[in-house]
Amino acid sequence: MRNRLCLRSIPVVWRTALLLVSLAVPALAAAADDAARQAAIDALMQPYDGDVPGASLLVLKDGRALVRRGYGRADLESGTAAGADTNYRLASVSKQFTAAAILLLAQDGALSIDDPVRRWLPSLPAAADAITLRHLLAHTSGVLDYEDLMGASWQGQIRDAGVLALLEREDRLYFPPGTTYRYSNSGYALLALVVERASGMDFPAFLRTRIFAPLGMRDSLAYVAGGPDVPHRAWGYSQAAQGWERTDQNSYSAVLGDGGLYSSIDDLARWDAAWYDGRLFDDTTRALALGRQVQVADEPEATWYGFGWRIAEGRQWHNGESIGFRNSLVRWPRQRLTVVLLSNRNDPTPYDIARAIGALFLDEVPPAPR
Repeated sequence: MRNRLCLRSIPVVWRTALLLVSLAVPALAAAADDAARQAAIDALMQPYDGDVPGASLLVLKDGRALVRRGYGRADLESGTAAGADTNYRLASVSKQFTAAAILLLAQDGALSIDDPVRRWLPSLPAAADAITLRHLLAHTSGVLDYEDLMGASWQGQIRDAGVLALLEREDRLYFPPGTTYRYSNSGYALLALVVERASGMDFPAFLRTRIFAPLGMRDSLAYVAGGPDVPHRAWGYSQAAQGWERTDQNSYSAVLGDGGLYSSIDDLARWDAAWYDGRLFDDTTRALALGRQVQVADEPEATWYGFGWRIAEGRQWHNGESIGFRNSLVRWPRQRLTVVLLSNRNDPTPYDIARAIGALFLDEVPPAPR
């Protein structure tokens, strides 16, 4: 099964580092001690350092990179170090770009987010009649999880069109559209296909033309086997009894709309900047993407989903989890602070670490590990 977004306990070494950071923050606030702040970051990042699958860390404040560096290895076999230009599989952080593609088409007038999905994908069964693009964007469609429909005997890798083919056979939903929230990778695979139908371009080309090129995200791409290689690629790993094993791909890794994009912290700095001005989105589009569309249940604090973003009081973020990769992008827009932490290992999701690093620059005590 795909690794899904969930609350997980984090290893003892990270819990210890988080405790040390919580003790250091009051002193930082009093002394503005950059050396102490860096020591706290190093403590948090120490498990990624050395000859192990690594990570790349970016801290942006007012558009300026205060921290921009790699830890550990992007490729254990070759010994390649992780750096600021290392490209990681974003996993579900990709959903921000899929949602943005739909919103750009709505901004163009090429579609409406309230279009029925069957306007664009008419082969879906009658059960999908009431599903709109808005429902898919906010995970309120009720569409079935394609991972559960594939079965254990699935051969090779499924693609976005294969997700559609599976859903065409299932004239049922989990719940009536719009009635509740359920995180859906299937929904974002369908959205990628809608982008193709509405734009007349394949999904990787649309992202390259409308998002990556205008923002100068030169090394970012939706990866398709046989297409352009991923530059400065990080390979994914999982820890096993005998050490680290390369676990870079599985049956779900070729689906683009829900998780198939690669990017680096340098390129994601450009992505972050686009949410503060009009270079890509108008005010209406930004408000839609970052609006509280639906409340997310079973979170330790009040949390909503926008379109490709999770939203809590004062904070916007998304995590990404797929085999071999764990990522977090966290923004505090009022303070113009962003932390991006990308890693090429199967565990843990670095959301707590990213928040703890953010707390150092906000002079806050970091939250307790979840």
